[in-house]
Amino acid sequence: MTKNLLGKVALVTGATRGIGKGIAIGLGEAGATVYITGRSLNTISSDNVSGTLLETKQEVEKVGGVCIPVQIDHSDDEQVRLLFERIETEQNGQLDLLVNNVFSGVRAIANAYGQPFWKNTPSLWDSINNVGLRSHYIASVFAARLMSQRQQGLICTISSWGGMSYIFGAAYGVGKAACDRLAADMAVELKADNITSVSIWPGIVSTEHMLEFAEDLNTQDDIQPHDVTFRDNFNWETPLLTGRVIASLLEQQNTINLTGKVQIVAELAQKYRIVDEDGKRPVSLRSLRFIVPYAIPTLRKYTWLIPDFKIPWFLLQWGMVQSPKI
Repeated sequence: MTKNLLGKVALVTGATRGIGKGIAIGLGEAGATVYITGRSLNTISSDNVSGTLLETKQEVEKVGGVCIPVQIDHSDDEQVRLLFERIETEQNGQLDLLVNNVFSGVRAIANAYGQPFWKNTPSLWDSINNVGLRSHYIASVFAARLMSQRQQGLICTISSWGGMSYIFGAAYGVGKAACDRLAADMAVELKADNITSVSIWPGIVSTEHMLEFAEDLNTQDDIQPHDVTFRDNFNWETPLLTGRVIASLLEQQNTINLTGKVQIVAELAQKYRIVDEDGKRPVSLRSLRFIVPYAIPTLRKYTWLIPDFKIPWFLLQWGMVQSPKI
């Protein structure tokens, strides 16, 4: 990768593992100075999920990047304020990119999986949408204050197809739909200051949690048809692909033309000719090249014969074509 982002300053929230870690690495290999946040600095957190800030820092440095880990709890607004104050001091007020990625609801989703919302405690909502939707809003407030001083910047809010199609329950779906609306409405208010705000939709990503989920499925004999996609890793993306796509977005001179819109990782990868870690380029989840083999697994060996036609947004949004329950 070329170092096209030398001199750029980025912040990725929630980067100890998963998509956040991949984004930090993608930005680092492009030359950006990357601040990363998370709760675990050098020891595993109490939820026993792998990943620490120092591990991410090491991976970013392996690809030639500069990474600055900051241990904070995004449920504490004061800690978030101090984070941005530190960036302002250390980088002379420069912040080119904020990636809103931090999310603490994975364990709550796993515990509630398969149960209707009313059979869980109301606190499920806060577990999914406090360090997630709310923290994205708080971080964007402080980022916009810095970016507006320089009349430029990019805010990427990591969202999900779950904002359009049912995946992990009511609280999750509403939270992701709200992330999309947050990015869109912030774009309206930020446009005058030349700050771009977009919502980013990765596909099916091979995060640590998703790999664990797939491994669990491999031990089961009776699975649902749509779960076959998890079992055989069909059309999966690595976290690095999202990182490389966001790095390419930051390189662009006219991102304001994209502001307020949902951006699909696979489609941006195609547009900017970006490949994933394995050299491949997954297709969009609204492409016939995904939808048809998803519905008919026997066709997965012949995806190259299927046209890469993408279902129009208005059909998806009107419900005439249901996006897959990924």
